[in-house]
Amino acid sequence: MARNMFTQRAVKMSAGAAALAIAWAVFTEVASAERPLKDEIIKPKIFVEQEAIFARVINFLWQAGGSSYQPVWPEMKFGWKIVVGSVVGFFGAALGSVGGVGGGGIFVPMLALIVGFDPKSSTAISKCMIMGAAGSTVYFNLRLRHPTLDMPLIDYDLALLFQPMLMLGISIGVAFNVVFADWMVTVLLIILFLGTAAKALMKGVETWKKETMMKKEAENMLESETKQDVAEGSGEDYKPLPSGPASSQDEEVPITRNIYWKELSLLMYVWVAFLIVQIVKTYTETCSTTFWIMNSLQVPIALSVTLFEAICLRKGTRVIASKGKEITNWKLHQIFLYCSCGIVAGMVGGLLGLGGGFILGPLFLELGIPPQVASATSTFAMLFSSSMSVVQYYLLNRFPVPYAAYFVVVATIAAFTGQHVVRKIIAVLGRASIIIFILALTIFVSAISLGGVGIANMVEKMENREYMGFENFCVPS
Repeated sequence: MARNMFTQRAVKMSAGAAALAIAWAVFTEVASAERPLKDEIIKPKIFVEQEAIFARVINFLWQAGGSSYQPVWPEMKFGWKIVVGSVVGFFGAALGSVGGVGGGGIFVPMLALIVGFDPKSSTAISKCMIMGAAGSTVYFNLRLRHPTLDMPLIDYDLALLFQPMLMLGISIGVAFNVVFADWMVTVLLIILFLGTAAKALMKGVETWKKETMMKKEAENMLESETKQDVAEGSGEDYKPLPSGPASSQDEEVPITRNIYWKELSLLMYVWVAFLIVQIVKTYTETCSTTFWIMNSLQVPIALSVTLFEAICLRKGTRVIASKGKEITNWKLHQIFLYCSCGIVAGMVGGLLGLGGGFILGPLFLELGIPPQVASATSTFAMLFSSSMSVVQYYLLNRFPVPYAAYFVVVATIAAFTGQHVVRKIIAVLGRASIIIFILALTIFVSAISLGGVGIANMVEKMENREYMGFENFCVPS
C-alpha cells in the first residue's frame, strides 16, 4: 500500500517536471522567435532613419539640375546707390592698390548691398574693378625704382614664379564659383582672411619696430657727425644725404628703363595662351571631350614657365634680386610650397572675385621682400590674372558691360590717386610699414564685410528653404 502511494507520487512529480520542462521549452522557443522578430522591426527603423538623414544631406548638397542662381542686374540710372557705391569703390580701390590686394573684398559687398547685384554678378564686376585698379597701379609703379637697389620696383623673377600658377588657379576658381554654393564660399573666406590679416598685422608691427631702430641709429650717427664737424671747426653746415627709399621713390624714370622685355614676353606668352584656350572653349560643348582637353592644356602652359623659373632659381642662375644682398638658397620643397600658394591664391581670387594679392602680398612679405616691392609685384601679377578672369566672366555672361565699364573707370582713378598720396606719405615719414598696415586693414575689413554679407544671404536662403547645394557645372545658369 505504502509502495503504491510512493509510486503514484513519483509519477505525479515526474509528470509535473515534464510539464514544466515542456512549458520552459515552449517559452524559450517563443522568446527566441520573438527576438528576431523584434530585431527585424528595430533594425529596419534604424537603417531607414540613417538612410533618410544621408539622403537629406545629399539632397541638400546636390540636386540633379537644381539651381538657385538667378542673376539680378539693377537698371543703371543716377541715384544715391550709384553715388554711395562710387565713393566706397573709390576708397576700396585706393586702399587695395596700395596694399597690393586689389580691393575686391570691399567691391563685392558694395556691389551686393548698395548697388543691388546678386553675389555671383558682384564677384564678376569686382574682377573688372580689380583689373582697372591693377592697370593704373602698374602704370604708376613702372616709373619707379627699387627703394634701395638699382633695379625696377617690380620684381620680374618673383612674378615669373607666381603669375603662371596664379592664372591656373584663377581658371579653377572661376569654375568653382559656378559650382560652389554661397555659404561654402563664406566659410572659406572668413577662415582664410582672418588668418591672413593677423599674419600681415604682426609683420607690420615687426617692420615698424625695425624702422624705429634704424631711425634712431641714423639720428645718433647724424648727431655724432655734427659734433665732430663743430669740434674740427669746419664752419660748414651739415647737409644730410637724402634717404635711400624716399629719393628712389621720388625719382621717376622712363618706363622703358623699368621693363625687362624677356621676362615680360614670357608673362605675355602665358596670358595669350590662356586667352586662346578660353576663346576656343566657348565654341565647344560644355563638359564634352574637347572641352576637357582644352581645359587641361592650361596645366602645361603654366607649368612650362614656372618650372623654367624654378629650375633657374634652384641652380642659382636667377635670383630674387629685390631681397638685396641676402642669398636665397631655394630648396625643392620651398619652390613647391610657393607654387602651391600661387595656385591657391588664384583659386581664391577666381572663386571670391578678389585679387590673388590677399595671399601673395603677405607671402611676399614673409619671403623678406620690401613692402613697396611686395605690393608692386603682387599688383603686377594680379593685372594678368584679373584681366583673364574678366574675359572668362564675360564669356559666361556674368556681368552687364555698362556697369562694369563705369566702375572700372572709378577704380582706375582711385588706384592712381591712392598710390600717389601714400607714396608721398611714406617719403615724408620714412616708414614703408604703412603699406603693410593698409594691407592688414583691407584684408580685415574685407573679411568682416564679405563674411557679413555671406552669412546674411545664407540665413535668408535657409528661411526661404531654398536650395543651398552645389550647382551643375555642365549646365551653367
